[in-house]
Amino acid sequence: MSRSPAVSAARAAAPAVLLALLLVLPAVAAVPPPPPTAVAEVRDTLHGVEIVDPYRWLEDQQSPATRAWIDAQNAYTDALLGALPGREAMKERLARLMRADAVGTPRLAGGRYFFSRRAADQDLSVLVMRRGPDARDEVLVDPHGWTPDHSVSVTLLDVSDDGRMIAYGVRTGGADEVVVRFLDVDALRTLPDTLPLGRYLGVEIHPDRSGFHYSRFGREGARIHRHAFGADSAGDPLVFGEGRGPAQLVYVQLSPDGRWALYSVHHGSAASKVELWAQDRAAGGPVFPVVTDLDATFAGGFAGDRLILHTNWKAPNGRVLAIDLREPSRERWTEVVPERTSALQSIALAGGRVFALYLENVISRVRVFEADGRPAGEVALPGAGTVSGLSGRWDAPEALFSFSSLASPPSIQRVDAASLRRTEWWRSPVPVAPGDFVVRQEWFASKDGTRVPMFLLHRKGTRPDGRRPVLMFGYGGFRQSMTSAFRPEAIRWADMGGVFALVNLRGGAEFGEPWHEAGMLGRKQNTFDDLIAAAEWLIANRWTVPARLAISGGSNGGLLVGAAMTQRPDLFRAVLCGVPLLDMLRYHRFLVARFWVTEYGSAEDPEQFRWLHAYSPYHRVRPGTAYPAVMFVTGDADTRVAPLHARKMTALLQAASTSGHPVLLHYDTQAGHAGGRSVAKAIEDETDELMFLAWQLGVDPAAGSGSRERGAALAPSR
Repeated sequence: MSRSPAVSAARAAAPAVLLALLLVLPAVAAVPPPPPTAVAEVRDTLHGVEIVDPYRWLEDQQSPATRAWIDAQNAYTDALLGALPGREAMKERLARLMRADAVGTPRLAGGRYFFSRRAADQDLSVLVMRRGPDARDEVLVDPHGWTPDHSVSVTLLDVSDDGRMIAYGVRTGGADEVVVRFLDVDALRTLPDTLPLGRYLGVEIHPDRSGFHYSRFGREGARIHRHAFGADSAGDPLVFGEGRGPAQLVYVQLSPDGRWALYSVHHGSAASKVELWAQDRAAGGPVFPVVTDLDATFAGGFAGDRLILHTNWKAPNGRVLAIDLREPSRERWTEVVPERTSALQSIALAGGRVFALYLENVISRVRVFEADGRPAGEVALPGAGTVSGLSGRWDAPEALFSFSSLASPPSIQRVDAASLRRTEWWRSPVPVAPGDFVVRQEWFASKDGTRVPMFLLHRKGTRPDGRRPVLMFGYGGFRQSMTSAFRPEAIRWADMGGVFALVNLRGGAEFGEPWHEAGMLGRKQNTFDDLIAAAEWLIANRWTVPARLAISGGSNGGLLVGAAMTQRPDLFRAVLCGVPLLDMLRYHRFLVARFWVTEYGSAEDPEQFRWLHAYSPYHRVRPGTAYPAVMFVTGDADTRVAPLHARKMTALLQAASTSGHPVLLHYDTQAGHAGGRSVAKAIEDETDELMFLAWQLGVDPAAGSGSRERGAALAPSR
């Protein structure tokens, strides 16, 4: 956590009596009171309902009062977490899991492989290239020397079709905004052309490397411009997006031969409607519509002059269509792969074939089809788990993807597009023996009777004894499927004798678009009901009790655990709430949250206000209620979800809860919404979070590293 000198001083000067108390905190319920927070009520009337906001003043992130409050909260959190015994053991074990070599799924261009790589002794990922599948790694961009604290990172944005140029983003802290730069790969020369700090939705280098297209999101919305290398970017011509509003996301994609430009317009994040527009650049033709009038999604790539698209149009589970851009009228569209009973997640084009990634009961399957739709076989996967990053090129002979499971560290797999023979390109050296753990899938009935699955991870030999420490994780939104993929924190939790539960809540895409729609807008309560029902199942089946049950989620998942906590405070002992949305009546006013109105709705609409007000966590807090222990995690550089949610909710819960359990704010002055952290920083943050959970659930932080679990006798009780 990056803190001000005042906070560091406060931590160093913590009174001896406080430290003495903290040393025995794992065995007692009482904790010192939090710093006081001033109340300054603001009253609004929305659709005839009076809304009282006692901490509106904390929305001003830069005011001296807010900064002083953040410093005081950080000092309080530091004093509590810093005095807990076992921290070094926890940190050391997490470091073994997180400080291993890491490799991203490669992008193939010009017979070369481009990917990110981080060695075990490195803090940041570097961009590297191989000139062939078995060639040596050549470092292209290394950010380690950019800043002493390794707070500036690099991300690969695009690779030219011939593999001789890359575009990359320079990211400070965890902000979403980047500076865009370009590298001549063969000369290892950074070009003078740059794009200034901004939120970019894509960069596409022209196949002849004469320039590039890019989409940048500004005050009026997203716009696509064209840049010629050597020109002043301030004069880049606008090519698409004029008139589009700030709630629409506009992307660009160029065909490998440079002839076609495809412009897609997403109506909100996880949009239910995507428009497609195209342009024949070779002929100098105008932009023309491909599809603009369907409430459906479209995504895919080029196969010569054709588009091969994954869509949910007339197919809630997804299907594959082909559109010839030379004759794009709808009556000429052809179905390549029909809808199946399992949910189609994505497609990749490789070797003239369509690689289709499906989820069957939340387990990945990769089926392959010829260009005309004839089945060509299935890729044999290493086991039951998760395929991610599936990619390829229509004119290249292979596809690549990453594979992992909750118990199996990631590997990179190559598939020969003709024979479908799979070979392992890289395997993570994380010191985990999958055979020491069990991954099981369980199904339970939610409140309305819907059957919902979840994965449980635990060490072999772990049995339900009625008091296992259980950590539940969920998301439930924006078509994001929560699958059995490797998570260091899950392994660490299971290694300490706990059970990690990953719940496949409605709002995701595990079972196609109907599963998503069942957890959005006016049906969002289903998502919260699913998590609550999962917790009740774990208790009924003697895995745990409320005193040993924790929930964790970030972003939309932060909203999830915030809602579950305020609706069923009796059900959970601890809550880890990361970069959350919590004030659902005002969320759409800040940063980029207007993208999410299509997912949640807006309090400006009377009907949508009704359902938002019903579950908005900030508005469900009731004084005099015994709430679980909570740690909110956020930071100044979160330019996606405004940190004000966590600030306001921290103050409100500290004032309202009567349980005596701590309500903490873990506030980083440099951290953002996701990514951009050095490994050292990630280990420190993960240690703080797991120490908090272990403290509250009575788990020995050194368990699994040569010490035994403290046991249920010392578990905090309600």
